[in-house]
Amino acid sequence: MDTRRSFLAGLVVMGTVTVLTVVATRAQAPEVPLSPRASQDKSGAPVAPPESPNLPSADKRMLEANEKEIKKKVERLYELATELKAEVDKTDSSKVLSLTLLKKTEEIEKLARDIRSRSKG
Repeated sequence: MDTRRSFLAGLVVMGTVTVLTVVATRAQAPEVPLSPRASQDKSGAPVAPPESPNLPSADKRMLEANEKEIKKKVERLYELATELKAEVDKTDSSKVLSLTLLKKTEEIEKLARDIRSRSKG
């Protein structure tokens, strides 16, 4: 009874911790500054950046959208993990392993994999 419950609760906690760690690490990654050579042409003359600093590049917009999507998915993951924990606490899993518990754990795993793949880029 306690073994299954402990296993499922541990699975939820480890998945949540892993996802939050990946997201936190990704958010703290420093930006790589351009080298001085990158802003000069072959003759050594400075080259103006191709776009103004006020307009975000397509890559930056894509990264910002990706970050927003990751945050939404982490919130959903947290909600699912909380719901799963509540169901595990009220279910006697030594006698019956609920199908909804299994579906919820599969959904959590799928969401965690999606967050991980988005975090990698």
